[in-house]
Amino acid sequence: MKTLPTIAALICTVSMLSACGDSKGDRALSGAGLGAGAGAVAGAVTGGSATSGALIGGALGAAGGALTDKNDVNFGKPVWR
Repeated sequence: MKTLPTIAALICTVSMLSACGDSKGDRALSGAGLGAGAGAVAGAVTGGSATSGALIGGALGAAGGALTDKNDVNFGKPVWR
């Protein structure tokens, strides 16, 4: 399965870059949104399930956002603030 490493790499990359906001909650929420979007696209493009990709990507993105702080990665204020 060549698609699994591709999906894993995409989700990891998005998770590392998926945080904006100052609080852990903002960072987790923005990470979840970006991860879910990227996971859904990756799932659909590779012939897998977009829903499963979104769930996995959202979980990884939320974790990535919550486990980093604004000094690690900072994309500024979230759009909802």
